[in-house]
Amino acid sequence: MFAQELVLRHRTEILHTLCSSGSPEHLERVLDILLAHRELVWEDYQNVRVPGRALYTNARQLLDLVYTKSEDTCVLFLSAVKQVLPAAQGVVFSIPRCSSSQDEKEEVQSTSVETLLTRRPSLVCKLQGCIDGALDALVASGHFSSQDCDEVKLPINTPSQQARCLLDHVRSKGESAATVILKYIQQRQKSGFLLKQEELTPPKEFLKYQKKMSSSMSAQSCFLSTYGGTSHISLHDIYTEVQLDLPHNSVDVHKPLGLKDIVSLVGTVNNEADTVLVSGEAGCGKSTLLQRLHLLWAQGADLQDFLLLFPFSCRRLNSEHRELSVQELLFQHCCWPDREQEEIFQFILDHPHLMLFTFDGLDELKQSFSDEHRLCCPTQRAPVHVLLFNLIQGSLMKGVRKVITSRPEAVGPCLKKHLRKEVFLNGFSPTGIDCFVRKHHSDPAVAVKVLESLRANTTLLGLCHSPVLCWIVSQCHKELLGCGEGSPQTITDIYLMILQHFFQHQSPLQSSTGVGWLQENLQTVLHLGHLAFKGIANTCYIFSGTDLETSGVTEKDICMGFLMQSKGMSPTNSKRYEFLHVTMQCFLAAFYVVLSSNSDRSTIPKLFKLQDMKDTGLSGTCFSACLHSTDQQQQVLDSEAAAAEMPNLQIMATFVSGLLSQSHQSLLLHCCSSAVVERKGRQVARCLSKGMQKHFRSIPKPVQGEKKSMHAMPGFVWLIKCIYEMQESRIAKDAMSKLEVDHLKLTYCNIGPVECTALAYVLQHLKNPVGLQLDNNSVGDVGVEQLLPCMQTCNSLYLRNNNITDEGIRKLIAVVIQCENFQKIALFNNKLTDACTQYFSHLLKTRQDFLSLRLGNNNITAEGAKQLAEGLKCNKSLQFLGLWGNKIGDAGAEALASALENSKSLVWLSLVGNGVGSAGACALSNIIWNSTSLEELWLTENCITRTGVESLIQALKHNAHVKSVWLKNNDLSLEEVEEMKQCESRLIF
Repeated sequence: MFAQELVLRHRTEILHTLCSSGSPEHLERVLDILLAHRELVWEDYQNVRVPGRALYTNARQLLDLVYTKSEDTCVLFLSAVKQVLPAAQGVVFSIPRCSSSQDEKEEVQSTSVETLLTRRPSLVCKLQGCIDGALDALVASGHFSSQDCDEVKLPINTPSQQARCLLDHVRSKGESAATVILKYIQQRQKSGFLLKQEELTPPKEFLKYQKKMSSSMSAQSCFLSTYGGTSHISLHDIYTEVQLDLPHNSVDVHKPLGLKDIVSLVGTVNNEADTVLVSGEAGCGKSTLLQRLHLLWAQGADLQDFLLLFPFSCRRLNSEHRELSVQELLFQHCCWPDREQEEIFQFILDHPHLMLFTFDGLDELKQSFSDEHRLCCPTQRAPVHVLLFNLIQGSLMKGVRKVITSRPEAVGPCLKKHLRKEVFLNGFSPTGIDCFVRKHHSDPAVAVKVLESLRANTTLLGLCHSPVLCWIVSQCHKELLGCGEGSPQTITDIYLMILQHFFQHQSPLQSSTGVGWLQENLQTVLHLGHLAFKGIANTCYIFSGTDLETSGVTEKDICMGFLMQSKGMSPTNSKRYEFLHVTMQCFLAAFYVVLSSNSDRSTIPKLFKLQDMKDTGLSGTCFSACLHSTDQQQQVLDSEAAAAEMPNLQIMATFVSGLLSQSHQSLLLHCCSSAVVERKGRQVARCLSKGMQKHFRSIPKPVQGEKKSMHAMPGFVWLIKCIYEMQESRIAKDAMSKLEVDHLKLTYCNIGPVECTALAYVLQHLKNPVGLQLDNNSVGDVGVEQLLPCMQTCNSLYLRNNNITDEGIRKLIAVVIQCENFQKIALFNNKLTDACTQYFSHLLKTRQDFLSLRLGNNNITAEGAKQLAEGLKCNKSLQFLGLWGNKIGDAGAEALASALENSKSLVWLSLVGNGVGSAGACALSNIIWNSTSLEELWLTENCITRTGVESLIQALKHNAHVKSVWLKNNDLSLEEVEEMKQCESRLIF
């Protein structure tokens, strides 16, 4: 296909490729290349790159221009797109080779101005780190004025845009200015000059400020501040590494991520952006992770590339109602300079790449992220959320590295396009749980007993994947070890345990056993519950003394330990308080809903209809109306708060479900009438049933010939968790009796071990077996173990991209080998090694009705392939075998070929990207010779030569049943490929 035809046919895909990131950088880099090759003249460039015009409009202008120029221009344009975006961002056309290189076009430049054009791509790269030095050279030579410098250094421009702006200005100044800039770059290269932090000489007052900030931050961060920090536990002693992961499409990441990787280059998807998002569910350790980063910087142990670190809490920023400038935000909310504030702030502005800002809890901000209100002047005052949003997107303080934390559901596409990268925080691994418990208990014997108790209760072990739940279990070890058969099964059980622990700790003479402890502390629970409920309805997490007084919270209630004084909040001496963790606020609010006689009858139905109201932005307003009438005058809520409220309201609904379960009714009946408890329990059951039915009604009718499939949304997972918290099999059975699908898809639903426990509880009641697809979640080995109870109702399991190791496979195979319906498994893109193949080999030997095994993109070598071959020799049923992206080589291919050469069932085999050479191809030819079932053989991206292909051709001559053999990207010349195509049309190159 000709290049011009390609440009025309794939216009839409090209536009999306160049513009989908929202940044003009890709388009401008393509323009740089076209200018350098002289396919565009300067007037063309100016016509395309019109300031203020929409990015898509500029891109369309370029496509129109390229198409009308010539075939060669289109060839170069497509090559430039491929060079700028190697992965082509989903563009599905083949880009032809460019016959003319820059070297061929780059004759001896007659002028320096022409050199600026022909070397433009490399000059843009070289100038990005030395804009200030280049401007100084141009000013010193008399070519640039201060106004020219200001235009180049507009804060809204990225470093690459500043470099291009500088080159454009230099070009307009003429030959002598161009000579100056080229000489400056040349001298810089010769001297090997690199701008390093140690070569800076910050002002004396700046260094004093740096020392004051690090000293203050070290003092604030040295003790664990989350969960109330009441025990004065050293962060250094208790901190346990959590699981950090990059998005599943990230490449070149072959080791676990550490704290340093959050701000490193690893996983970067947008080099022009400055903001890193750390996302994770409530209680997964986001705040503690940031606190650890702060402490490492303050103590000089890490992150020393940054001269200053400014920490912010979005929860606390909610209480700032004044309009501030960036300078006021930094100094008033972090650390105040004793003197020379202007000089220090100017140094920050001049060296943004040496500054780090952290923003904890973006999901707790009252306003949802928006990039509509642009602000680029750091001295201009604006509402705090406007400053924050402009800092995140880079309109303000471009170059400053920002790290923000948030729950996943609060982060939409509008924010994601401004991210440098996203890092997922997935709680503790099994090793992390063990490490945390041992660190938490100074007595090793107690730690061992707690760990033994957890291992004996796999459900509780799965819940401890969440650091906040692991902390509660460790904190309540006496209650845990004394509960015998009644050990916690649900999240509600765990929070009841910590509630009882706190009350018993403050009042040791009260009931320590039985159910009377709640009745003895009922007024405290109601006071704190009302405060928590009112706060969630208003997206409020920090409370004044007046707020506490309105809810009836007394000094005695405060002393129970559920509230802690909020640090650094008020310029006055008035105290402010917050709950020790947001999940505890949700739990106490749920208690208020269940126990209070003041709550409206419509509270529970409205709470479970939140998913319906989410799209309208009415959830906060509707829910606020459930508050007692004396509070309603203050319930004027902005619809922007809906996104922030939703996660906490859902957590609260989950706790309401758990508190109203049969197992806790005896506890509640000491505090309110059985009629009220039963009525509210029936309300929850009806709401859950209606919610599930709504999801089932949304299932589309299957296409003829295909299985009926349901693609569940996160709201479905939430309902499943609520059903699990109620622990009533009747509700689970009723829900699953109405689910009539063959395939249940739960991809990208933030499913971890906690969600797996709930899924297994509900799905085990399915009437008919289903295929369960959990691709692209965070299941892990702990989650696999939680899923085991529902394997009897699964005929297939898909767990792509879930950080599963050989240990998880060992436990899984031990169960599914006994499940008569189980026939298919897909585990590609995990962390499997040769050790797992012995379990799959045993499965294949034992189950003569097993159909599909896909283990692509793992770490299986020839030894693993040989182990697998032992099982394949005995198996008479396997139809699909996928081992692409492993390292089996010729030896592994030969072992598999020997095991499969007499197979009468194999339909599809993939060994793509396995280092298979001609010896392996020749061995695989034997399968083609003998098979009566094989239809497709995939050998793409290997190192097969002519000899191997000729062997495959000979085999194909004896087998008309095989439809295709895929051989793209092997060790064949273009001439050999053409020759082989003529010999056998079923070879796909």
